[in-house]
Amino acid sequence: MRSLLRIVVYGITLVFFFGGIGAFGYIHSNQGYWLPTRQTPMPALQEVSVPEHHPEKPTVAVMLSNPTTEVFDFMVPYEMFAMTGAYNVYAVAPDKNVKTLSGGLDLMPHYSFDELDRLLGKSPDLIVIPAMPRVDEAKYKPVREWIQKHADTKLLSICAGAVNLADTGLLKGKEAITDWKSFDYGEINNYPETKWRRDVRYVEDGNIVSSAALTSGIDAVLYVISQQVSESTAEKIAKQMNYPFYHFVKNPKVDPYYVDGTELIFWFNQAFQWSKKDAGVLLYNGMDDGALATIFDTYAASGTTRVHTVSDAKQPIVTKYHLNLVSRYHMSNAPKLDRMFVPGVEAESLAAEDVSQWNEKSNNVVPQFIHSGSADRFIFDAPLEDLAKQEDVLTAKYGAKRLEYRATHLTFEGSPFSYEAFGISVLLGLAAFLAAFLIDRRFINRKGKRGPHQNGQGS
Repeated sequence: MRSLLRIVVYGITLVFFFGGIGAFGYIHSNQGYWLPTRQTPMPALQEVSVPEHHPEKPTVAVMLSNPTTEVFDFMVPYEMFAMTGAYNVYAVAPDKNVKTLSGGLDLMPHYSFDELDRLLGKSPDLIVIPAMPRVDEAKYKPVREWIQKHADTKLLSICAGAVNLADTGLLKGKEAITDWKSFDYGEINNYPETKWRRDVRYVEDGNIVSSAALTSGIDAVLYVISQQVSESTAEKIAKQMNYPFYHFVKNPKVDPYYVDGTELIFWFNQAFQWSKKDAGVLLYNGMDDGALATIFDTYAASGTTRVHTVSDAKQPIVTKYHLNLVSRYHMSNAPKLDRMFVPGVEAESLAAEDVSQWNEKSNNVVPQFIHSGSADRFIFDAPLEDLAKQEDVLTAKYGAKRLEYRATHLTFEGSPFSYEAFGISVLLGLAAFLAAFLIDRRFINRKGKRGPHQNGQGS
């Protein structure tokens, strides 16, 4: 009986110390990425910059949701379609209020759903559906209804955006693919009538194209461009991006990823890395949309770094392809930072004035041009390699896996694993063992000792 009691005590203590504290850290960190709360007042904003509408061009609508949308899933397809010059490309949302991308990047939609419908007088020619968490049904409902309203148009889901698409009922009886984690986490189980695949980078079935995780969306976008514009245009865009895997556009077959031991570093970083870095990202007019996304989907997504947008502007920052960004901090009230990123291959020239203003304000953090010298590299290469140096090799390798970026050419140098994340977990395990041992000695073992009267030795 006492042995069973000991097992229960040790088990409960371990669950409380290790599991409870770890779960709290994981949930808090995960919410900080997916539901980042703005700590500063929203500035009074003027009208957004909207790309000129050309009636002769097909229109691509890239969706934004309430309260948040995955940053890569939105930013990179938006940029790629805009790069072609063949489309009208707009950021659209249920309303015109400021929207947030995962990790804490705020931006203003070009049009509300109703405004775009009135402008076009018909469905958009293509709707891009990023991953959009459905945490508030009332706020999310207009997203579902707008997709259903335009069910007959060309639909392209990126990563777990396929789950959003399945939620509309439009994937019933169709082949589709989604983020590799959605399979193992059971997110697709609610949609058994969809023929889910996990051995390809993208799937086309009728008017719907769905992609696997994150960078697989690049293959899907290039495929759509090759079909709707031309093969040469798709190849040109891939070359401009220095994207190394154009062969997936022609043959998307791959060996699938699974949730396995590599996931451990992600869980531990989320749960037990308590001294997270604070990194700023300097927003400047004309900045590269995709390069900006790499800061959030590399550092912030790793569970190791909080990313804060900073600028000296009181109005939206307009990117290279007319996205309207709203910084969370002014240079004068920026939080204490460990690093300041200035993303983009051309950042040193385009952001020269902004960097000068930052330096003049006596900020001690020296701006880092993370993509400097990477004009011939894919936008995620330098950030992933830098993440290994900032954190550890396991974190960087998992970052590439999360992105489904099958890059064996990257060079990861740094600590082999996170000493903090694994060290804290070990200390919590030891604390749990010590607490259980003391409980055992104080209560359980004591009950097992028999006094002299119990042994028949009394007078």
